[in-house]
Formats: sequence, C-alpha cells, structure tokens
Amino acid sequence: MSVIELSSRGCLKSLKGVVSSGKEARVYWGKGKDNRDLAVKIYLTLTSEFRRSMIKYLAGDPRFDEYRGLSPKKLIYIWARKEFSNLNRMFSAGIRVPEPLCLEKNVLVMEFIGYDGKRAPLLKEAYEMGELSIDDLEKIYWWVIEAIRKMVKDAGLVHGDLSEYNIMIFEESPVIIDVSQAVSIDHPNSREFLKQDIYNITRFFSKAGVDVEEPSTILSDLLEIN
Repeated sequence: MSVIELSSRGCLKSLKGVVSSGKEARVYWGKGKDNRDLAVKIYLTLTSEFRRSMIKYLAGDPRFDEYRGLSPKKLIYIWARKEFSNLNRMFSAGIRVPEPLCLEKNVLVMEFIGYDGKRAPLLKEAYEMGELSIDDLEKIYWWVIEAIRKMVKDAGLVHGDLSEYNIMIFEESPVIIDVSQAVSIDHPNSREFLKQDIYNITRFFSKAGVDVEEPSTILSDLLEIN
C-alpha cells in the first residue's frame, strides 16, 4: 500500500478527508511532520479516455519514453512521477507551485494550498465571488505571463493546460496547480501547447477587463527566449 509506505518513510502522519475528487485523481488533506498540512494526491484507475489524453502528453516527451507497452497500472505510476518531476522543476525555477515532498507509486504528497483542510479558491472562483479588483487581476495577469516565461526559460517546460481552473489564489498570490501534463520544450507539440496556454490566459483576463497583450506577441517573445 503506497499510503502505508509513505507513512513508514515519515512523509505522512495521517490522512484526513477528501478535498477534491475527479475522474483522474482524488486529493486528500493530510498531516505530516510537525503537524504540517499536506495535499495527498492519489491517481485513480486509468480509463480509456484518460489514457488517450495522457498519451498525447507522454508521446514525444524524451523524459518518459518508457511509457510504451506498459500496463494501465504502470502508466499511472509514470503519470504520478511526471507530475512530481514537473513540480520539482517549476519549484526549483522559482515558480509558485505546491512544493513537492514525496512520491510513492500512484500517490504524490505536496504542500497543501489552503487552511485546515479547506483548499484555496481557484482563480475562476475568486473572480466570480468578486474577491478580486481590476488591480488585483492586472497583477495576477502579469504574474501568470512571467510564470509562463519562467517555465519555458528556467524550467524548460510548457504547462499544456493552463487556465483559470489551474491557478489558485492563496494569501493574495497565485499558485499554479495540476502540472502532470506539462511537457518538455523538446516535445514536438510544445509550441502548440504553449500557444493554447497563452490563448486561454488571454481570453480569461480580457473578459475580466484587463488590458492584455496580443497572444501572438507573447508567443513570439517566448520563442525568442528559447
């Protein structure tokens, strides 16, 4: 059992309630050393739809070539390892993501973004609840653009699914989450993924009233960096 192994390694002291649940993974609130709040992400059984989506991001990423011919269970292990690796690279590059702490098979332990088992709101939720002023939104927009730049330049990655649904607002600052699909800039589709990320972010902030840059300008600048 992966959770038992993590406990024996001192990574996890106790597992609390479910924070969020989806088709691909379930996230629990946990406690670690010194009573630290943890997010424990358990990747679930592979569906055919999830497998097709997963292969799109694995095929062509030189870091995970061994995915071919593996059983569904082993593929889930690789997917968990991919998110752990991506978090490490982003965290080391100074991008605000949950700090990755431990990995065991299909279970990833990381920093909990929230308080007392209640997760921080997503950017979309904070915006719809009226918690963000136009000044806040402008600051967050430029923060996200800089985070995309750091991903490409310093971490060598493209998020691949960046939107208002993958950014939390915690202690008045953005935190990027859900990075399992992020690919190396050497991935043959990295440019298209980057283009889509920029489009998604531009669309959201433009609708929110922020004076945004043209997506093509941002993309050109990022490609010059790389």
